[in-house]
Amino acid sequence: MSQSKSYLKQQLKKISVPVFLDLALVMLVGAIDIVMLSRYSDNAVAAVGMDNQLIALIFLIYQFISMGATILCAQYIGAGLRRRLVQVVGLALLLNLVIGMAVSFWLFADAEGVLRFMGLRDELMADGLVYLRITGGLSFCQAISLAFSASLRSADKAAWPMVVTLIANVLNVLGNYALIFGHWGCPAMGVEGAAWSTALSRVVAMVLLAVIHTRVHIQKYPKEWFRPFPWRELRNLFHIGIPAMSEELSYSLSQIVVTYFINQISNEALAARTYCVNIVMFGYLFCLSITQGGDILVGHLVGKNRYRAAYTLGNYFMRQSMRVTLTCSAIIAALGYPILTALTDNAEIVQMGFWVLVIDWFLEIGRVRNVFACGTLRAAGDAIYPVIIGIIFQWTIAVGVSYLLGIPLGFGLLGMWVGFALDENIRGIVLMRRWHSMRWTGKNFAV
Repeated sequence: MSQSKSYLKQQLKKISVPVFLDLALVMLVGAIDIVMLSRYSDNAVAAVGMDNQLIALIFLIYQFISMGATILCAQYIGAGLRRRLVQVVGLALLLNLVIGMAVSFWLFADAEGVLRFMGLRDELMADGLVYLRITGGLSFCQAISLAFSASLRSADKAAWPMVVTLIANVLNVLGNYALIFGHWGCPAMGVEGAAWSTALSRVVAMVLLAVIHTRVHIQKYPKEWFRPFPWRELRNLFHIGIPAMSEELSYSLSQIVVTYFINQISNEALAARTYCVNIVMFGYLFCLSITQGGDILVGHLVGKNRYRAAYTLGNYFMRQSMRVTLTCSAIIAALGYPILTALTDNAEIVQMGFWVLVIDWFLEIGRVRNVFACGTLRAAGDAIYPVIIGIIFQWTIAVGVSYLLGIPLGFGLLGMWVGFALDENIRGIVLMRRWHSMRWTGKNFAV
């Protein structure tokens, strides 16, 4: 038994390290734009921050199929069901292509209407519009990339998405340097340059992932495996993906509503939120990576009906996630002033942002529990419960209490962050009780 646990821990490290690096690099794509545009203007940062809030929401729509594919592929690999694995990956690629093209056209054609609905200030509209049209119009590339990455990770080939994302980041940095500021003979395009650099780096990533996936994982999709049409796999994708997307979508929509409220406070509050969101995400990066890696192994074990082993492994990576995340968050809070001062010379933004980073340490306690419980419950096939809990608390506390503290009671951005922390911690307690109850056993799809 001890040898089995040791093996699972080794496998967890093998998967989580590449996922950690991949997620760090994915986060850097957006963060690089913010950091480099901070040398351009705080208003550009605020506009792009609003756009990235929407783009993150769109990526969640793309990701709902990929979430389902990751879990199904992990369970089918554990059960040795190759044909069903290929069917799921083929369906995920097709669905993400169709959804991605439709959403990309909408973002390009109606970017101004979308940003006005979100309440972007008129003085920020020009920058926000050009960034959204370019990055949103080519966002279908990310939809396809997510499907390829999900398939590779579920097959213990997480290093490949990491390498591709590293290449995309290098291209994004070089492109930003050339196109934002006008180096190497390129025109100085400002926000438009950042948008083109980001969008084209995602195009390159999609092409590379397609080539790699074909060579190292699934070489072909036999037509006879899709005749008759695999409706069962489509239902399974939706059974996992729609609840997963619904919970994430609810969270992102609640954050968009809150961002709308923050936008009413001041440009400084919106800029401070943008800076802080891009800083704190590196604090919970380890939690995301070890949870994604752990969820794949939990899926493998659930596919083999080894529920107690899945529960033991889950508790192990939950403890590791909490320990590292809180340490990183404390370091970020302690270094808050120098980090923010390096990004902006606006004293109001620096002061506001520092206290946000302090409050965020308490928020991360709940966030670790939420990320863990939502991921592992979905990996075990218990996808509905996290949605119900998420919708209830995200809208009553993350939106309702944050609004009350931030605007009517006058505590501004700091009060709103306290509301976020309450939401994460209360949800975390409720979801962890579900995990420990073991009610998720017997809900797997590999039957």
